[in-house]
Amino acid sequence: MKNFKLFLAFILITTLSFAQKSPKQQTTGIIDGVNITIDYSAPSVKGRTIWGKLEKYNKVWRAGADKNTTISFDKDVTINGKDLPAGKYGFFIIPRKNEDWTIIFNTKNDNWGAFKYKEKEDALRVNITPVFGEENQEQLFYGVMDTILVAWEKVSLNIKVAAK
Repeated sequence: MKNFKLFLAFILITTLSFAQKSPKQQTTGIIDGVNITIDYSAPSVKGRTIWGKLEKYNKVWRAGADKNTTISFDKDVTINGKDLPAGKYGFFIIPRKNEDWTIIFNTKNDNWGAFKYKEKEDALRVNITPVFGEENQEQLFYGVMDTILVAWEKVSLNIKVAAK
């Protein structure tokens, strides 16, 4: 019996150790002379339907897993033509079915998820048209290129950034 309990404990620890998690990621880059840093946890699709099911339409999503995603700008910028001061922001997305999605830069950047999200703490909200593709992006991806690219499942968002 003692060996059996030891065996069960070993199996449990091994299973938890190898369980697939959402790894922490950081991406950095420069757009129009602005240094940009994005910190996020990258969940995977794992055969699930993401938009409208796992991540509900018309609900604030933390734009990653675990602790909310943050985006930092070292200079004042415009996001899709709208002003945003330099700083570090909590980044959220509201996905919508058959409509533009809303991206949110929130002054509160240290929450865990979107549980304590408050709209009154938003620094900027911008509507953006999602791009739907055929290829599946298995793991959530952020890139700093000519735009900030957000891609997961079969959706991508291109966020235009310019120095102010």
